[in-house]
Amino acid sequence: MTPGISPATERTPRFSTSVSANARLRELVDRGARILPLLVDRPTASGLDSDAPPALGHVGRAGVAVDSIDDMRVLLSGIPLDRVSLSLDVDAAAAPLILLYQLVAEEHGVPAARLRGSVRGDVLKEFIAPGGTCLFPPAPAMRLTRDVLRYCRISLPRWDVLSVCGHDLAEAGADPAQEVAFALTNGIAYVRTAVSAGVNADTFVPGLTFCLSDGGSRTEVLAKFRAARRIWTRAVHEQFGPDRAGRTGPRPGGPSPRSAPPPRGGRPWRRADASREIEAAAVALMDSIERLGGAVRAVERRFQSTILPGTGHPPGPSGPFGMEARGDEARAAHRGQSERLAKLRAWRVQSAVDDALARLAEAARGDGNVMFPMRSALAASATVGEICGTLRGVWGSHPPRAARP
Repeated sequence: MTPGISPATERTPRFSTSVSANARLRELVDRGARILPLLVDRPTASGLDSDAPPALGHVGRAGVAVDSIDDMRVLLSGIPLDRVSLSLDVDAAAAPLILLYQLVAEEHGVPAARLRGSVRGDVLKEFIAPGGTCLFPPAPAMRLTRDVLRYCRISLPRWDVLSVCGHDLAEAGADPAQEVAFALTNGIAYVRTAVSAGVNADTFVPGLTFCLSDGGSRTEVLAKFRAARRIWTRAVHEQFGPDRAGRTGPRPGGPSPRSAPPPRGGRPWRRADASREIEAAAVALMDSIERLGGAVRAVERRFQSTILPGTGHPPGPSGPFGMEARGDEARAAHRGQSERLAKLRAWRVQSAVDDALARLAEAARGDGNVMFPMRSALAASATVGEICGTLRGVWGSHPPRAARP
C-alpha cells in the first residue's frame, strides 16, 4: 500500500512498489506535507527478503517492499530529505530501515545530524499481540533496541525511535486495565534499556510516546487515560527520579479496535469512579509482571499473551501472514522484486558482503553495537533479509525452531 492511505484501506490487499510509493511521497511533498508516512509490507517488517518462500503473495501488499539500499534509493528519489520527517510504521525490523534511510540521505548530501524521522520500534508489543512480527527472542530483541538507542543518540539525534502502542493491544482484545498495564510496563522496560545504553533519562522519558486506543465510550476512554497518566507519573517518579515524567503521558493515537471482545467478566468500566477501578486493576497486573522480573521476563514466559484472546499461532515470520494474496498483482509484485534482488546479487561484490555480515555476526556474539557493522553490510548491498538472517543465526529466532509447527 502506498503511504497516506487510511487504516481501513490499509487492510485491503493493495500492492505497492518503490516506484509507486516514491510517486506518492512526492505528491505529499508537493502538497506541503513535511511528515511522510511510510508503510512497509509484511515480509520487510518480518525481516524477510521478497524472494523468500514465505513472502510469496505478500510482496508489496499493504506496504512497500524494501529489500536493499537500491529500493531505498528509488523510494527517496527527488525527496528533500533535509526538509521532511519520515514516519516509519515498523517495529522489529526498524534497525536496518533506519540505516538505509541514513545511507541514502548521505548520498543526497544530507548529513545525518539534519535528518528527522520516527519509527515505532515497539518490539515487546509484537510478542504480546497475536500475529506480531518477532524477529528474535525477547532478550536479543531488547539488545537490538539498546543498540538502536545508542546509535541514534550519537548519529541520528533528531530521530525518535520508540512509541509504545497500547492501541494494538486493545485491538488484540485487551480491556482498558490490561492495555494500560501492558503498555506502561513495556514503557518502563524501554526506559531501563535506554538508561543502560547511556541515554539520559531526563531527555529520553519526556520524548517517549504512548498511543492508547480511543475506542469505547467517552467515559471509559477518559477514565483510562486519567488512570494511565497517574500510574506513569508515579512509576517514573519512583523508579527514575522526581520530575522526569515531565509532560510525557499516554495520548490517543491509535485506531479504534475493529472487533475487540468485551472485557472478561463483562466489566463495563463506565461508572463515575472507573478511572480508580482501572488504575487498581492495572497496578495489580503491573505488580504481577514486576514480580516475574519485568516486562521482558514476563514476555518470555508468555504472561501477557496468555491473558489476551489468542489465535493459537506463534507470532513472527514463522507464524501466519494471513491469507495469501493471489492473482496478477501478487505475481507481478513478487516477480518484479525477485528480479531486482537477482540483479543486485549479480552486480554487488559478494566478498565485501560476506565480510561485512561476518563482522555483524561477531558483534552480535559480543557486546558491541551491531548498528555499525550492520550499516557497513547494508552499504555493501546486503539485503534486509540477509541482515536479519545473520542475527537470527546468532541470537535465534522466535519461536525457537524446535517449537515451530
